Amino acid sequence: MKNTSKISPKVLISGGGTGGHIYPAIAIADEIKRRLPDAQILFVGADSKMEMEKVPKAGYPIKGLPISGFDRSNWKANLNFPFRLFNSLRLAKKIFQDFQPDIAVGTGGYASGPMLWIAGKNKVPYLLQEQNSFPGVTNKILKKQAAAICTAYEDIAEFPKEKVRCTGNPIRAEIFQNLPSKEAAAKQFDLDFQRPIILSVGGSQGSRAINNAWLADLDKLAQSGVQLIWQTGQLDYKKIKDAVGDRYPSIHVTEFIYTMQAAYAAADIIVSRAGAMAISELCIIGKPAILIPLPSAAEDHQTKNAQALVNAHAALFIHDAKTKECLLNEAVSLAKNDDLKKSLSTHITQLGKPKATEEIVDILLDLIQ
Repeated sequence: MKNTSKISPKVLISGGGTGGHIYPAIAIADEIKRRLPDAQILFVGADSKMEMEKVPKAGYPIKGLPISGFDRSNWKANLNFPFRLFNSLRLAKKIFQDFQPDIAVGTGGYASGPMLWIAGKNKVPYLLQEQNSFPGVTNKILKKQAAAICTAYEDIAEFPKEKVRCTGNPIRAEIFQNLPSKEAAAKQFDLDFQRPIILSVGGSQGSRAINNAWLADLDKLAQSGVQLIWQTGQLDYKKIKDAVGDRYPSIHVTEFIYTMQAAYAAADIIVSRAGAMAISELCIIGKPAILIPLPSAAEDHQTKNAQALVNAHAALFIHDAKTKECLLNEAVSLAKNDDLKKSLSTHITQLGKPKATEEIVDILLDLIQ
């Protein structure tokens, strides 16, 4: 772990649109402040996107740009894109002049494009953090002027090798510290710790494909002897809660899981989408996993993320279209297969990078010096 002679650097952090871009940015900011309490940190995101709420809740100031992504499915929605881009660049220039950063960090998403482009144009070094095995469009555009690129996967061909450091993704370290016992964790969900428990998570919004797969045969799930912690997301919660009711005590239904420590500790296996940050957490927690990539994710990056784990014998994979047909049988079979669980757990743990945030901030502070 390094320090820097400048005890109060000004750090500009830009990225957003989804939690997969926002939470890594916040993790990096937290580590900077932990080491350098006097550091000045300013976030820049996209107006009306979730970072405008999440970042202030984490304790950091944020400025919004009127930028938006390019809509490939509706060309008419892109007619004012040049004007939004021009206005975003103009505002980014003013933010830069007012803040005068020593360094900038981009965690991906279109929100980071204008701000980091202005930083590079003004000879301020910037670091890119790429969460996925296949880079997003913005980071591919910004790679040429980047001083360093921190990735979660080895050998990303789209980036120049001399700039890349495979650090892993910065994650919320507190989730993995002081985990409760399985017995104590299962009790929080009114489940029996002596029976297998599946944790099903579909991202913060939930997954309709995963939800429909469990809903298709609740009786078979209940009779399997396997229990389920089921995070539904907001849209399907009421329908699922009504369907489960009090008839299935082995199924715990929740709209959102606020105690992820307990959920991870209780689980024997985990069913999840294949977002970059979800996979990074799974690699640290070391539980056997079934990944169901979201097919509509940009450039199908979730499938590429999942395939990287499958190639390492670290997870099982189900295509979204096959979820209803395959998930229940696959999950119950895995929950009862101790040898396969042990093998998957061993291999996924080998991919974990628990010190990712520290390594990224080491590189950042070296760039400031």
